[in-house]
Amino acid sequence: MIKNQVNIHSTTKSGQWIKKRVFSLSTQIASLALISALALPPVLNADEKGAVIPAYASTMQTMPASFAEVVEKVRPAVVSISVTTKSGPDWPEFRQFRRHPKEDSPLDDFLRRFLEEFEPFRKNGGLPRHPKASGVGSGFIIDADGFVVTNHHVIEGAGEITVTLNDGSKYSPKVVGHDAKTDLALLKVDAKKPLPYMSFGDSDKARVGDWVIAVGNPYGFGDTFTAGIISARGRDIQSGPYDDFIQVDAPINKGNSGGPLLNMNGEVIGINTAIYSPTGGNVGIGFSVPSSMAKSVLAQLRESGSVKRGWLGVQIQSITEDMAESLGLPETQGAMVAQVLPDTPAKKAGLIIGDVILEVNGKPVKTAKMLARLVGDAEVGKPAEFGIWRHGSKKTVNIVLGRMEGEEKVVVSQEEQKSTDVVGFRLETITDTTRKQYKLADDIEGVVIVDVKNDSPAAEAGLKQGDVIIMVGQEKVATPEEVEQKVKEIVEAKRKAMLLLLKRQDSQQFVTVKMK
Repeated sequence: MIKNQVNIHSTTKSGQWIKKRVFSLSTQIASLALISALALPPVLNADEKGAVIPAYASTMQTMPASFAEVVEKVRPAVVSISVTTKSGPDWPEFRQFRRHPKEDSPLDDFLRRFLEEFEPFRKNGGLPRHPKASGVGSGFIIDADGFVVTNHHVIEGAGEITVTLNDGSKYSPKVVGHDAKTDLALLKVDAKKPLPYMSFGDSDKARVGDWVIAVGNPYGFGDTFTAGIISARGRDIQSGPYDDFIQVDAPINKGNSGGPLLNMNGEVIGINTAIYSPTGGNVGIGFSVPSSMAKSVLAQLRESGSVKRGWLGVQIQSITEDMAESLGLPETQGAMVAQVLPDTPAKKAGLIIGDVILEVNGKPVKTAKMLARLVGDAEVGKPAEFGIWRHGSKKTVNIVLGRMEGEEKVVVSQEEQKSTDVVGFRLETITDTTRKQYKLADDIEGVVIVDVKNDSPAAEAGLKQGDVIIMVGQEKVATPEEVEQKVKEIVEAKRKAMLLLLKRQDSQQFVTVKMK
């Protein structure tokens, strides 16, 4: 028997699912409710000047008679995004199944059979080469110079990207930067003229129950507007370390990814990112990255092409009721330090195992995940004030945060380019931190790939983040510098290909990377 399954889906690809919602409220009951409401005396409130007004009259004034004015205002700044990718089995749908596995899903058997068909290729000749695949997403212009916002998963692995403006003109954009942790990406189109654009609003002021409009390109039907309300705030859907989604009931479907979520002033208060659904289609539960988070991320992407995040250097866990009681904490909140890693900001500042972090720069820490978000948002290289609970009393500790590993600048100047840039990957030495970040075995040795450039030889060979290079040719490597030297030798020898021994999860195989 198939259980009632509900999965998280990215909303990028076009699909075939349509689910209708049936409302059971009869017109007779609705009419009776209306008559009853009219018969009751109005609830009276006082406005700022002291005048008494009926509560229902105030409510009626805030309900829009039409969304047409907002639609006309923002429509010119909405774009559709189409991508062509070379990584068939790694399309967003497949990543979603791996990221959110669900037992007894009717699609699990299909996915399992699909991947089993590729097993002979993995055993006889390395990673399979995949045909090109197409997908669609959404975006919006935030600057007259042509900066376009979309989701990271919309352009991830893309070989070709096309941005289509509302007037039908098409452009091949430059990828300015992207951030997987918040699922945001910034593109730039060169239109040779000023473009219409949208402005960000303050998502922190948005309330549950407020009207919102979702805009995008669902199933390839561009220039689509849907309306609803904010259903909840601060949702954690287990998609990343910085989940803080706005939940909405405005219909969002595959292809809406990267489109704006608007308030009634036509301001962007969110970026539509995911849906919660048993079928892959809309069931009235969608999630948007709040603008309060997106603005700072996009500003960093625009400035440097990457995001700098604070790093503390601890392992933490959320406080339970029993833990709070045993520690004498007045409330069940905070993040307990389970381990302090050596040579880290936390170690240098004197944090110890058993400390409970309650605040970061005056902001309360309710859970361990909230601590990760607050530390990540804090400024690197400058002191941050931590409120901690230690031995039954509260203390304040100032900690100069480091920069999270794996977030180094991706875009480099021509003078700074290395030989590995020819291949299109960026490497790091395997450390305790990278082992945990990429879930590498304790006994694995080599160099870990932390970034793969789109449309590069490495991407065409199927290399991806988290792969470990054990050997180049027939020689073992242990540092990025050793790989750099080997690549340099291959380039100077004008060889057409490079042989790598690659470790990916539980499999180990040789992969050939063609040199351009």
